[in-house]
Amino acid sequence: MPLRLSAAKSPLSRYFQSLHSCSARAFGAGAACLGSVNLKGRSCLTLKDFSSDEIKKLLWVSGDLKHRIKHEKQYLPLLQGKSIAMIFEKRSTRTRMSTETGFALLGGHPCFLTSQDIHLGVNESCTDTARVLSGFCDVVLARVYKHLTLEELDREASIPIINGLSDLYHPIQILADFLTLQEHYGSLNGLTVSWIGDGNNVLHSFMMTAAKLGVHLKVATPKGYEPDKGVTEEAHRLAKQHGTQLILTSDPMEAARDSNVLVTDTWVSMGQEEEKKKRLKDFHGYQISMQTGSVAKSDWTFLHCLPRKMEEVDDQVFYSSRSLVFSEAENRKWTIMGLIVSLLTDYTPQIPMLKF
Repeated sequence: MPLRLSAAKSPLSRYFQSLHSCSARAFGAGAACLGSVNLKGRSCLTLKDFSSDEIKKLLWVSGDLKHRIKHEKQYLPLLQGKSIAMIFEKRSTRTRMSTETGFALLGGHPCFLTSQDIHLGVNESCTDTARVLSGFCDVVLARVYKHLTLEELDREASIPIINGLSDLYHPIQILADFLTLQEHYGSLNGLTVSWIGDGNNVLHSFMMTAAKLGVHLKVATPKGYEPDKGVTEEAHRLAKQHGTQLILTSDPMEAARDSNVLVTDTWVSMGQEEEKKKRLKDFHGYQISMQTGSVAKSDWTFLHCLPRKMEEVDDQVFYSSRSLVFSEAENRKWTIMGLIVSLLTDYTPQIPMLKF
């Protein structure tokens, strides 16, 4: 069974208790630096567009909201009177539920729109849709097939656009992943994350974010399933700029060696069903198991953005105490809340700055 922690004993609760026991002066300089970061009015199509301090500010706001609302039981109607249009070309449990419940919890009104409700780029152009929605709501979250759709919406909208997933990036998933790791390890700087699986949109977002947080990244993909070349070039540049390692290989055990975190994702994404038989054959040997973890560091943990299939990770790992997948799933809510609050308001976190 998955590891279950009570709210009083959760890693985040213990971490914030330790923060409050420290002198606020210890966090003064860093807090002042991140406190000056203002993201109001920005869109979030990819974390490639966000600096190290901007990503840290998003995680700080997310952790703050989680602490104040979940653990302190405070009511924070920060989005009262605001609405969000949620465009879903592709279904998702976590993206829909986290956004709907999170936006409502902050006092706002979420509007869910599927391809049956809105004919994006079919009966109405993306340009017209963007302009119409800009007059109705305050922010748009779009979960789409093509990243180009998001770019067109962003060009034409006068309100922030958030990438709920595209073929190229999945930034809101990565914010949840790094908040989860920050809670568990207490700090992100110096961690090694190993991706074992497909060179997909989630990996691309890891590659655009890890170095900015001081995280080393090791990637194992089968030949022919490597990440996008342009993304890889940018990731190498970021690693050099921030002094971190980026290693690409086709050997899962090589990637897992001396790693703190093992991560995988689906091998067959929506729209790839016809490729399933070939993909399962090509990914043979990539399942994460305790044997994979045997070469990782003693404190290794496991992440998966869900939904999960048995071929990607076995039950022994998935339901073990090393698995952070359910905390990771919950953090989708707190990080989307943190992102939206940052894009729509001038909110300043009330807790001491997180240790990065």
